[in-house]
Amino acid sequence: MSEEKQENIEKEEKNNNKDMVPKQDYDELDDRYKRILAEFENSKKRNSKERERLYSSLLSEIIEIILPVVDNLENAVKVETQDENYKKGIELVLKQLKDVLASKGVTEIKAIGETFDPELHEAVGSIQDDNLGEKEIAQEYRKGYKLGTKVIRHSMVVVAN
Repeated sequence: MSEEKQENIEKEEKNNNKDMVPKQDYDELDDRYKRILAEFENSKKRNSKERERLYSSLLSEIIEIILPVVDNLENAVKVETQDENYKKGIELVLKQLKDVLASKGVTEIKAIGETFDPELHEAVGSIQDDNLGEKEIAQEYRKGYKLGTKVIRHSMVVVAN
């Protein structure tokens, strides 16, 4: 090989070596990239959980505001009336509202005949009744509701024995 070609090859190898990142620098950059990526993923998960918590909180507040309307519609259905079409209209509105609540995961808390549970029920009175078991719920003054596993409103009940 000629001297000139040899010099050109050596210059080219030096230029290529200048562009290459040393292994230690590469490892540091790779580690930094992986850490930043992990932080980003964790941040996305935190934001997602926070959004879900905020949504659930807002939904339960809105439902809590709507529940007295449900109570009033249920009371309106119980009232005797001469106008059956009016009563059917109230029943349809009540059913529609309950369907909307159910679609959002709202369920009624069972009370009458159940054992008193302070996490679900609020005792507003007690009675003695030999026909009922101990801590059995005899009456329900106001229905309770849950959103998923979270109690939105406790059932107001009368407990036996």
